[in-house]
Amino acid sequence: MLSYPANFEAAEEGGFVVTFPNIPEAITQGEDVDDAKLHAADALESALDFYLESGRPIPAPSKPKRGQHLIELPASLSAKVLLVNEMVAQKVRPAELARRLKVTPQEITRLIDVHHTSKIDGIALALKALGKTLEIRVV
Repeated sequence: MLSYPANFEAAEEGGFVVTFPNIPEAITQGEDVDDAKLHAADALESALDFYLESGRPIPAPSKPKRGQHLIELPASLSAKVLLVNEMVAQKVRPAELARRLKVTPQEITRLIDVHHTSKIDGIALALKALGKTLEIRVV
């Protein structure tokens, strides 16, 4: 799963302001570290939605630096990020991917929608149609 490093800076009014070096659109805050982590996950997901909707590649997470916290994406969202980035890299639009998979374009739109729960099998099939294999492993 993808994990993005986040900077937690003490806010003047208390709590923490959270920013992501790789996803500058994601900014939030929380009352304490645990609250900031919850808000950070939501802010990250919302920011990724902008990338997905615009068809822009989603920046890969960098290695965390000392003092940064890691915010982990759920497995299905991590797979969606990989799928969208591969579609962008190959210049394959959702309609073309739908044609390759013999499904409706709406199914592909749902498959890459951050807020739609997608089965990992569907994402794996879409990646296969792009000539890629989704690998899952335990470490």
